Amino acid sequence: MLMPSIFGENLFDDFFDDFIRPTRSAARYSAPTANVMRTDVKESDAGYELHIDLPGYKKENVKAELKNGYLTIGAESKQDNDQKDENGKYIRRERYYGTCSRSFYVGEDVMQEDIKAKFEDGILKVFVPKKEAKPVIEESKYIPIEG
Repeated sequence: MLMPSIFGENLFDDFFDDFIRPTRSAARYSAPTANVMRTDVKESDAGYELHIDLPGYKKENVKAELKNGYLTIGAESKQDNDQKDENGKYIRRERYYGTCSRSFYVGEDVMQEDIKAKFEDGILKVFVPKKEAKPVIEESKYIPIEG
């Protein structure tokens, strides 16, 4: 059955989840990684520009790695929300730790020093230049025939 949705969520999720699955709805909204790493890829003659959304992440918690032709972007988030009353007793303690990553195949010919990255305002901007694939010349190997 198709249900109406608003912003990608079922219209009735919040209402029924509180009765049926109360922990699921609370966890869904407390995790900050629900909509992270949405990526826009723009092609130009020189290469590809990636804009990766990482809201709430700090530059030091974002890593980019190039390995075997794959560019992998990873991010890590830690949150600790402690609240105490006047006597020092906890009224609420919440912690969150999570990681997310995404990989893009950029080709075997792209080198690490060719890729440029900049992080500002929660958006990681990465430029990957286009490289011409070098044609592989197959060597003929002859087997000697005795006779």
